Amino acid sequence: MAKSAARKATAETAPQVPPNVAVHGAATLTGVTVDAFNAQLRDDSGFVGDRARRAAFFEIFDRWRDLGDRKLSVLGETPTAELSKSAIDEALREGKPHEQAIIHSAIEEYAQQLFAVVRRFMRTKEWRDTERIVIGGGLKAGRFAEIAVARTELLAREAGLTIEMRPIRNDPDEAGLLGAAHLAPSWMFASFDHILAVDIGGTNIRCGIVKLNLDKEDDLSKARVRGFELWRHGDEDPGREEAVGKLVSMLETLIADAEKHELKLAPFIGVGCPGSIAGDGSIENGAQNLPGNWQSSRFHLPAALWEAIPAIGGNETTVVMHNDAVVQGLSEVPFMQDVTHWGVLTIGTGLGNARFTNRPRAAKKESKD
Repeated sequence: MAKSAARKATAETAPQVPPNVAVHGAATLTGVTVDAFNAQLRDDSGFVGDRARRAAFFEIFDRWRDLGDRKLSVLGETPTAELSKSAIDEALREGKPHEQAIIHSAIEEYAQQLFAVVRRFMRTKEWRDTERIVIGGGLKAGRFAEIAVARTELLAREAGLTIEMRPIRNDPDEAGLLGAAHLAPSWMFASFDHILAVDIGGTNIRCGIVKLNLDKEDDLSKARVRGFELWRHGDEDPGREEAVGKLVSMLETLIADAEKHELKLAPFIGVGCPGSIAGDGSIENGAQNLPGNWQSSRFHLPAALWEAIPAIGGNETTVVMHNDAVVQGLSEVPFMQDVTHWGVLTIGTGLGNARFTNRPRAAKKESKD
Protein backbone atom coordinates (compact mmCIF):
# COMPACT_ATOMS: atom_id res chain seq x y z
CA MET A 1 0.00 0.00 0.00
CA ALA A 2 1.35 3.44 -0.89
CA LYS A 3 2.07 5.79 2.00
CA SER A 4 -0.73 8.21 1.02
CA ALA A 5 -3.21 5.34 0.79
CA ALA A 6 -2.12 4.09 4.19
CA ARG A 7 -2.77 7.50 5.70
CA LYS A 8 -6.22 7.64 4.09
CA ALA A 9 -7.06 4.22 5.49
CA THR A 10 -5.86 5.31 8.92
CA ALA A 11 -8.15 8.31 8.87
CA GLU A 12 -11.25 6.41 7.72
CA THR A 13 -10.90 3.00 9.39
CA ALA A 14 -8.90 1.41 12.19
CA PRO A 15 -5.27 2.59 12.31
CA GLN A 16 -2.62 0.61 10.47
CA VAL A 17 -0.38 -0.81 13.17
CA PRO A 18 3.40 -0.98 12.62
CA PRO A 19 5.22 -4.33 12.89
CA ASN A 20 5.79 -5.45 16.48
CA VAL A 21 9.36 -6.10 17.59
CA ALA A 22 8.54 -5.49 21.26
CA VAL A 23 5.13 -5.41 22.96
CA HIS A 24 3.61 -2.10 24.00
CA GLY A 25 2.79 -1.86 27.70
CA ALA A 26 4.63 -5.14 28.29
CA ALA A 27 4.59 -6.84 31.67
CA THR A 28 7.94 -8.55 31.04
CA LEU A 29 10.90 -6.40 30.06
CA THR A 30 14.61 -7.20 29.86
CA GLY A 31 15.42 -6.18 33.42
CA VAL A 32 12.12 -6.30 35.30
CA THR A 33 8.59 -7.61 35.49
CA VAL A 34 6.06 -4.79 35.66
CA ASP A 35 3.73 -6.04 38.39
CA ALA A 36 1.29 -3.12 38.19
CA PHE A 37 1.05 0.39 36.80
CA ASN A 38 -1.44 3.25 36.50
CA ALA A 39 -3.41 2.03 39.53
CA GLN A 40 -6.53 4.16 39.96
CA LEU A 41 -7.25 3.65 43.67
CA ARG A 42 -10.36 5.41 44.95
CA ASP A 43 -12.07 6.18 48.23
CA ASP A 44 -15.08 8.29 49.22
CA SER A 45 -13.17 11.48 48.34
CA GLY A 46 -12.14 10.37 44.84
CA PHE A 47 -8.79 9.20 43.50
CA VAL A 48 -6.38 8.47 46.35
CA GLY A 49 -3.39 9.64 44.35
CA ASP A 50 -4.79 13.16 44.00
CA ARG A 51 -3.81 13.81 47.62
CA ALA A 52 -0.14 13.63 46.66
CA ARG A 53 -0.09 15.28 43.24
CA ARG A 54 1.97 18.40 42.69
CA ALA A 55 -1.00 20.76 43.02
CA ALA A 56 -1.83 19.24 46.42
CA PHE A 57 1.44 20.49 47.90
CA PHE A 58 0.92 24.02 46.61
CA GLU A 59 -2.67 24.07 47.91
CA ILE A 60 -1.37 23.09 51.36
CA PHE A 61 1.45 25.61 51.15
CA ASP A 62 -0.93 28.40 50.13
CA ARG A 63 -3.18 27.70 53.11
CA TRP A 64 -0.25 27.87 55.54
CA ARG A 65 0.87 31.14 53.96
CA ASP A 66 -2.61 32.57 54.55
CA LEU A 67 -2.32 31.68 58.24
CA GLY A 68 0.85 33.71 58.57
CA ASP A 69 0.43 37.36 59.55
CA ARG A 70 3.98 38.61 59.12
CA LYS A 71 5.85 39.92 56.12
CA LEU A 72 7.81 37.18 54.36
CA SER A 73 11.44 38.15 53.78
CA VAL A 74 12.13 35.94 50.73
CA LEU A 75 8.79 34.94 49.24
CA GLY A 76 7.30 38.38 49.71
CA GLU A 77 3.80 38.73 48.26
CA THR A 78 4.38 36.56 45.17
CA PRO A 79 1.28 34.37 44.68
CA THR A 80 1.91 30.74 45.54
CA ALA A 81 0.94 29.61 42.05
CA GLU A 82 3.73 31.75 40.61
CA LEU A 83 6.48 30.58 42.96
CA SER A 84 9.28 28.49 41.51
CA LYS A 85 10.65 25.49 43.38
CA SER A 86 13.99 27.28 43.67
CA ALA A 87 12.30 30.26 45.36
CA ILE A 88 10.77 27.97 47.98
CA ASP A 89 14.15 26.31 48.52
CA GLU A 90 15.75 29.74 48.97
CA ALA A 91 13.16 30.68 51.57
CA LEU A 92 13.73 27.38 53.33
CA ARG A 93 17.47 28.17 53.57
CA GLU A 94 17.51 31.92 54.10
CA GLY A 95 14.04 33.00 55.23
CA LYS A 96 13.24 34.21 58.72
CA PRO A 97 12.04 31.58 61.22
CA HIS A 98 8.38 32.46 60.60
CA GLU A 99 8.81 31.92 56.86
CA GLN A 100 10.73 28.70 57.34
CA ALA A 101 8.05 27.48 59.76
CA ILE A 102 5.38 27.97 57.08
CA ILE A 103 7.36 25.83 54.63
CA HIS A 104 8.09 23.14 57.23
CA SER A 105 4.39 23.04 58.14
CA ALA A 106 3.47 22.51 54.47
CA ILE A 107 6.14 19.82 54.14
CA GLU A 108 4.82 17.98 57.20
CA GLU A 109 1.20 18.06 56.09
CA TYR A 110 2.08 16.99 52.57
CA ALA A 111 4.25 14.15 53.91
CA GLN A 112 1.29 12.94 55.97
CA GLN A 113 -0.83 12.83 52.81
CA LEU A 114 1.89 11.13 50.77
CA PHE A 115 2.28 8.54 53.51
CA ALA A 116 -1.48 7.86 53.44
CA VAL A 117 -1.19 7.22 49.68
CA VAL A 118 1.85 4.95 50.12
CA ARG A 119 0.10 2.96 52.85
CA ARG A 120 -2.93 2.48 50.61
CA PHE A 121 -0.74 1.18 47.80
CA MET A 122 1.14 -1.14 50.15
CA ARG A 123 -2.13 -2.75 51.19
CA THR A 124 -2.83 -3.94 47.65
CA LYS A 125 -1.74 -7.39 46.47
CA GLU A 126 0.43 -5.93 43.69
CA TRP A 127 2.43 -3.63 46.00
CA ARG A 128 2.78 -5.96 48.98
CA ASP A 129 6.41 -6.63 50.00
CA THR A 130 7.69 -3.53 48.20
CA GLU A 131 11.11 -2.73 49.64
CA ARG A 132 11.83 0.65 48.08
CA ILE A 133 9.85 3.42 46.41
CA VAL A 134 11.49 5.96 44.12
CA ILE A 135 9.85 9.37 43.90
CA GLY A 136 10.01 11.11 40.53
CA GLY A 137 8.02 13.74 38.66
CA GLY A 138 8.39 17.49 38.53
CA LEU A 139 7.96 18.16 42.25
CA LYS A 140 11.10 16.14 43.04
CA ALA A 141 13.32 18.92 41.70
CA GLY A 142 12.82 20.96 44.90
CA ARG A 143 14.85 20.39 48.07
CA PHE A 144 11.65 20.91 50.07
CA ALA A 145 10.12 17.98 48.19
CA GLU A 146 13.10 15.75 49.00
CA ILE A 147 12.61 16.59 52.69
CA ALA A 148 8.93 15.65 52.35
CA VAL A 149 9.94 12.29 50.87
CA ALA A 150 12.39 11.65 53.73
CA ARG A 151 9.71 12.59 56.26
CA THR A 152 7.29 10.18 54.57
CA GLU A 153 9.76 7.34 55.05
CA LEU A 154 10.01 8.13 58.77
CA LEU A 155 6.20 8.16 59.06
CA ALA A 156 6.06 4.78 57.34
CA ARG A 157 8.66 3.30 59.69
CA GLU A 158 6.84 4.72 62.69
CA ALA A 159 3.72 2.90 61.47
CA GLY A 160 5.63 -0.37 61.13
CA LEU A 161 6.20 -0.28 57.37
CA THR A 162 9.84 -1.08 56.64
CA ILE A 163 10.26 0.68 53.34
CA GLU A 164 12.92 2.95 51.89
CA MET A 165 11.90 6.06 49.97
CA ARG A 166 14.33 8.04 47.86
CA PRO A 167 14.20 10.72 45.17
CA ILE A 168 14.82 9.47 41.65
CA ARG A 169 18.52 9.50 40.79
CA ASN A 170 18.36 11.46 37.53
CA ASP A 171 16.66 14.77 36.91
CA PRO A 172 12.98 13.92 36.23
CA ASP A 173 13.21 15.76 32.89
CA GLU A 174 15.83 13.21 31.84
CA ALA A 175 14.66 10.10 33.73
CA GLY A 176 11.55 9.82 31.55
CA LEU A 177 13.82 9.72 28.50
CA LEU A 178 16.55 7.46 29.89
CA GLY A 179 14.02 4.80 30.88
CA ALA A 180 12.98 4.37 27.23
CA ALA A 181 16.23 2.50 26.56
CA HIS A 182 14.92 -0.32 28.79
CA LEU A 183 11.79 -0.87 26.66
CA ALA A 184 13.55 -3.01 24.07
CA PRO A 185 15.87 -6.02 24.20
CA SER A 186 19.53 -5.03 24.12
CA TRP A 187 20.20 -6.89 20.86
CA MET A 188 18.25 -4.19 19.07
CA PHE A 189 21.05 -1.74 19.80
CA ALA A 190 24.02 -3.94 18.84
CA SER A 191 25.00 -1.68 15.93
CA PHE A 192 23.85 1.64 17.42
CA ASP A 193 24.80 3.92 20.28
CA HIS A 194 21.88 6.40 20.43
CA ILE A 195 18.08 6.17 20.50
CA LEU A 196 15.14 8.57 20.32
CA ALA A 197 12.98 8.86 23.43
CA VAL A 198 9.67 10.64 24.06
CA ASP A 199 8.19 11.62 27.44
CA ILE A 200 4.58 12.82 27.23
CA GLY A 201 3.09 14.52 30.28
CA GLY A 202 -0.01 16.43 31.25
CA THR A 203 1.67 19.81 30.66
CA ASN A 204 4.90 19.05 28.72
CA ILE A 205 6.18 16.86 25.91
CA ARG A 206 9.89 16.08 25.75
CA CYS A 207 11.79 14.39 22.95
CA GLY A 208 15.44 13.55 23.36
CA ILE A 209 18.42 11.65 22.06
CA VAL A 210 19.76 9.16 24.60
CA LYS A 211 23.37 8.04 24.32
CA LEU A 212 23.43 4.43 25.51
CA ASN A 213 27.14 4.13 26.38
CA LEU A 214 26.88 0.35 26.24
CA ASP A 215 30.63 0.20 25.65
CA LYS A 216 31.09 1.55 29.20
CA GLU A 217 28.39 -0.48 31.01
CA ASP A 218 26.05 -2.99 29.38
CA ASP A 219 23.35 -2.43 32.02
CA LEU A 220 22.60 1.11 30.72
CA SER A 221 23.79 2.65 34.00
CA LYS A 222 25.98 5.03 31.97
CA ALA A 223 23.23 6.10 29.56
CA ARG A 224 22.94 9.88 29.25
CA VAL A 225 20.60 12.35 27.57
CA ARG A 226 22.58 14.02 24.80
CA GLY A 227 19.95 16.73 24.31
CA PHE A 228 16.20 17.20 24.19
CA GLU A 229 13.39 19.35 22.79
CA LEU A 230 10.68 20.62 25.17
CA TRP A 231 7.18 21.82 24.34
CA ARG A 232 4.88 23.14 27.08
CA HIS A 233 1.60 22.18 25.47
CA GLY A 234 -0.26 23.04 28.68
CA ASP A 235 0.34 26.73 27.91
CA GLU A 236 -1.22 26.51 24.44
CA ASP A 237 -4.23 24.16 24.71
CA PRO A 238 -3.66 22.46 21.31
CA GLY A 239 -5.82 19.77 19.72
CA ARG A 240 -4.68 16.16 19.45
CA GLU A 241 -3.59 16.35 15.81
CA GLU A 242 -1.68 19.56 16.46
CA ALA A 243 0.07 17.92 19.42
CA VAL A 244 1.07 14.87 17.36
CA GLY A 245 2.27 17.11 14.54
CA LYS A 246 4.43 19.08 16.96
CA LEU A 247 5.80 15.85 18.43
CA VAL A 248 6.76 14.60 14.97
CA SER A 249 8.43 17.92 14.18
CA MET A 250 10.49 17.70 17.37
CA LEU A 251 11.60 14.16 16.50
CA GLU A 252 12.54 15.20 12.98
CA THR A 253 14.69 18.01 14.41
CA LEU A 254 16.53 15.50 16.60
CA ILE A 255 17.01 13.07 13.70
CA ALA A 256 18.50 15.87 11.60
CA ASP A 257 20.85 16.74 14.48
CA ALA A 258 21.91 13.10 14.75
CA GLU A 259 22.65 12.97 11.03
CA LYS A 260 24.61 16.21 11.22
CA HIS A 261 26.83 14.83 13.97
CA GLU A 262 27.01 11.36 12.37
CA LEU A 263 25.54 9.59 15.39
CA LYS A 264 24.70 5.90 15.15
CA LEU A 265 21.00 6.45 15.80
CA ALA A 266 18.92 3.28 16.18
CA PRO A 267 15.66 3.06 14.19
CA PHE A 268 13.81 3.03 17.50
CA ILE A 269 11.50 5.45 19.30
CA GLY A 270 10.70 4.69 22.95
CA VAL A 271 7.61 6.50 24.23
CA GLY A 272 6.34 7.12 27.76
CA CYS A 273 2.69 8.20 27.83
CA PRO A 274 0.13 8.59 30.64
CA GLY A 275 -2.56 5.94 30.99
CA SER A 276 -3.03 2.21 30.67
CA ILE A 277 -1.17 1.12 27.55
CA ALA A 278 -2.58 -1.98 25.85
CA GLY A 279 -0.45 -4.55 24.06
CA ASP A 280 -1.50 -3.17 20.67
CA GLY A 281 -0.37 0.33 21.62
CA SER A 282 -3.79 1.82 22.24
CA ILE A 283 -4.50 3.86 25.38
CA GLU A 284 -7.31 2.33 27.42
CA ASN A 285 -7.71 4.98 30.13
CA GLY A 286 -5.85 7.58 32.17
CA ALA A 287 -5.01 10.00 29.33
CA GLN A 288 -7.54 12.65 30.34
CA ASN A 289 -4.88 15.33 30.90
CA LEU A 290 -3.55 15.09 27.34
CA PRO A 291 -4.69 17.47 24.57
CA GLY A 292 -7.74 15.97 22.85
CA ASN A 293 -9.04 12.40 22.95
CA TRP A 294 -6.07 10.01 22.99
CA GLN A 295 -8.25 7.05 23.97
CA SER A 296 -10.29 7.03 20.75
CA SER A 297 -10.42 3.73 18.85
CA ARG A 298 -9.47 5.75 15.77
CA PHE A 299 -6.25 7.03 17.32
CA HIS A 300 -3.04 5.06 17.68
CA LEU A 301 0.06 7.05 18.63
CA PRO A 302 2.70 4.43 17.68
CA ALA A 303 1.09 4.10 14.26
CA ALA A 304 0.96 7.88 13.83
CA LEU A 305 4.68 8.18 14.64
CA TRP A 306 5.58 5.22 12.42
CA GLU A 307 3.69 6.64 9.46
CA ALA A 308 5.27 10.08 9.89
CA ILE A 309 8.78 8.64 10.41
CA PRO A 310 8.76 5.26 8.61
CA ALA A 311 12.55 4.91 8.59
CA ILE A 312 15.58 6.21 10.48
CA GLY A 313 18.97 5.94 8.81
CA GLY A 314 17.52 3.73 6.08
CA ASN A 315 16.07 1.16 8.51
CA GLU A 316 12.37 0.68 9.31
CA THR A 317 11.36 2.48 12.49
CA THR A 318 10.24 0.56 15.56
CA VAL A 319 8.01 2.39 18.06
CA VAL A 320 7.47 0.98 21.56
CA MET A 321 5.21 2.70 24.09
CA HIS A 322 4.60 2.19 27.80
CA ASN A 323 3.11 4.12 30.68
CA ASP A 324 5.12 7.25 31.54
CA ALA A 325 5.60 6.32 35.21
CA VAL A 326 6.85 2.88 34.17
CA VAL A 327 9.36 4.46 31.79
CA GLN A 328 10.57 6.97 34.37
CA GLY A 329 10.96 4.13 36.86
CA LEU A 330 12.93 2.04 34.35
CA SER A 331 15.73 4.61 34.48
CA GLU A 332 16.42 3.25 38.00
CA VAL A 333 16.76 -0.42 37.02
CA PRO A 334 20.60 -0.50 37.11
CA PHE A 335 20.56 0.97 40.62
CA MET A 336 17.90 -1.33 42.11
CA GLN A 337 19.84 -4.57 42.03
CA ASP A 338 20.12 -4.73 45.83
CA VAL A 339 16.36 -5.21 46.25
CA THR A 340 13.80 -7.52 44.64
CA HIS A 341 10.52 -5.60 44.70
CA TRP A 342 10.41 -1.85 44.21
CA GLY A 343 8.15 0.86 42.88
CA VAL A 344 7.97 4.40 41.56
CA LEU A 345 5.59 7.26 42.23
CA THR A 346 5.77 10.26 39.89
CA ILE A 347 4.37 13.47 41.33
CA GLY A 348 3.07 15.73 38.59
CA THR A 349 -0.30 16.70 37.13
CA GLY A 350 -1.47 13.42 38.60
CA LEU A 351 0.26 10.70 40.62
CA GLY A 352 1.84 8.16 38.30
CA ASN A 353 2.71 4.78 39.77
CA ALA A 354 4.35 1.49 38.87
CA ARG A 355 5.63 -1.53 40.76
CA PHE A 356 8.48 -3.79 39.59
CA THR A 357 10.14 -7.09 40.39
CA ASN A 358 13.73 -7.51 39.23
CA ARG A 359 14.51 -10.30 36.77
CA PRO A 360 17.82 -12.20 36.74
CA ARG A 361 20.25 -10.86 34.18
CA ALA A 362 21.14 -13.22 31.34
CA ALA A 363 24.58 -14.71 31.76
CA LYS A 364 27.13 -13.36 29.31
CA LYS A 365 29.07 -15.82 27.17
CA GLU A 366 32.76 -15.70 27.86
CA SER A 367 35.01 -15.17 24.86
CA LYS A 368 37.21 -18.13 23.83
CA ASP A 369 39.97 -15.78 22.71
